Amino acid sequence: MNTPIQQYMVVTASYWAFTLTDGALRMLVILYFHQLGYSPLEVASLFLLYEFCGVITNLIGGWLAARMGLNTSMHFGLALQIIALCMLLVEPSQLSVLYVMVAQAISGVAKDLNKMSAKSSIKLLVPNTAQGKLYQWVALLTGSKNTLKGVGFFLGATLLTSLGFRGAIAIMAGCLVIILILSFLLLQKDLGKTKYKPKFTDIFSKSAAVNRLSAARFFLFASRDIWFVIALPVFLQENLHWNYNEVGTLLAAWVIGYGFVQSAAPLITGIRRGKIPDGKTAMLWAILLATMPLAIAGFLQQDWQADKVLIIGLLAFGAIFAVNSAVHSYLIIAYAKEEGVSMDVGFYYMANALGRLTGTILSGWIYQSFGLITCLIVSAIFIIITSLLSIALPRHRAI
Repeated sequence: MNTPIQQYMVVTASYWAFTLTDGALRMLVILYFHQLGYSPLEVASLFLLYEFCGVITNLIGGWLAARMGLNTSMHFGLALQIIALCMLLVEPSQLSVLYVMVAQAISGVAKDLNKMSAKSSIKLLVPNTAQGKLYQWVALLTGSKNTLKGVGFFLGATLLTSLGFRGAIAIMAGCLVIILILSFLLLQKDLGKTKYKPKFTDIFSKSAAVNRLSAARFFLFASRDIWFVIALPVFLQENLHWNYNEVGTLLAAWVIGYGFVQSAAPLITGIRRGKIPDGKTAMLWAILLATMPLAIAGFLQQDWQADKVLIIGLLAFGAIFAVNSAVHSYLIIAYAKEEGVSMDVGFYYMANALGRLTGTILSGWIYQSFGLITCLIVSAIFIIITSLLSIALPRHRAI
């Protein structure tokens, strides 16, 4: 299996399998620890180390992948996820908060190694003259990943109900062992391995375009998580009295729909008319996105029916955010230099992880101190900063 399309299929299948277990594990931890009496904020704290490790992993992982090859970093990510799952097979009495945080941290390292490797590899499988195909492949990989993450939420809840916590974990670990073996046998052995040995200081991108896009990505993903990660589900439970199944179903359905829109982003932005995204595309879609949290905040301030405002607003925000994310995901692959692509991509997703971490912390603090409307306003401010940073991104070049 050495043709680009065959290698793409191997990479995508490995990424899909990993994503299913990642989404399922998150839901398993949330539901199981809530059953043990943990508050929403305490459960959210279990994922802070997970997000922090993503920052470090993306920064260092790209450098390691450039030296060892993307196949090695992808397989290492799968192996670490298996270790993280096996750690949770201990007796329930041993599942302390610190222990689970460490297991989640290992899972966070695994996730970002796998994601960075999968997305970097696409750059090497598509010729520079086929930017339209590159955009479509990146959008499909990214969109399908998020759809499957939402499916993973349902999978986690179903496995917990039918097999219990340890049974669900064991099944997922076993499936990943099979995927790891198949990927090791089928994936090109020298994929992404550079001819030169980059220095550790090379992990910081020297490309102005990559640095600007990374800064924009930081604010974009922080803007989402400021109101989505903690503030929204806690508000739905405390103020609207939704039960946990209703909250979980809404968030899972949102992630699935978000993934479908990401996959369709090339059609939405005009790929059939020959339009390839550039810096102007990123700026315009960010401006459109900024209107969403402001509109939701305005309607809530005027005491419109909160559940309808939040559901409709969340769907609209998710659709526009998905296009923003897909455009960014294409641009980083397009901007990254082919020799050592994983370092540019790793640096960019370091900013992505740092944005999620910042958004998660701010979501809990701002909501607890000022409420959901303030979270939405701060979210809009962050998106406006994203659009301002996007002004300086490169515009179209001849393809």
